Amino acid sequence: MRVLGVDPGLTRCGVGVVDGVAGRPLTMTAVGVIRTPAEAETAERLVGIERGMDEWLDAHRPEVVAVERVFSQHNVRTVMGTAQASAVAMLCAARRGLPVAQHTPSEVKAAVTGSGSAEKAQVGAMVTRLLRLSAPPRPADAADALALAICHIWRAPAQGRLQQALVAHRRKGSTR
Repeated sequence: MRVLGVDPGLTRCGVGVVDGVAGRPLTMTAVGVIRTPAEAETAERLVGIERGMDEWLDAHRPEVVAVERVFSQHNVRTVMGTAQASAVAMLCAARRGLPVAQHTPSEVKAAVTGSGSAEKAQVGAMVTRLLRLSAPPRPADAADALALAICHIWRAPAQGRLQQALVAHRRKGSTR
């Protein structure tokens, strides 16, 4: 499975591509950051993120896009920008018919480090170890994007089984 992980942000949108399946060694295919100038208008920045996402999707052809689920932050302006960048990433994937998965920061941290409250440095260290890299990806947004992809690869099989069980349960209930 090839997953494009996206750590959304208006200034720095982390992107990382990981290949692999649960239970096997994973491989980083690419990692980077889509940057937009802070002084640019929001609409212009969103177009920049869209262009960058399209380039990544065209270049790496993922099977799934995993995006960090936006959660409530104290700074409304920050959460708005994050949500807007997230929406652009999901739109770019949806246009291509790609499935989009969302994972919360605590889900990602727990999947990669074993603790949902891990610090960014711990996430970066584990991403480095899991992907057998010589150094942690920089900036942290890039490491977070790889962590999202890893999280999805590891969680997708269980989520698929849960979804199948739910569908079977609903069918069974409708025959009564």
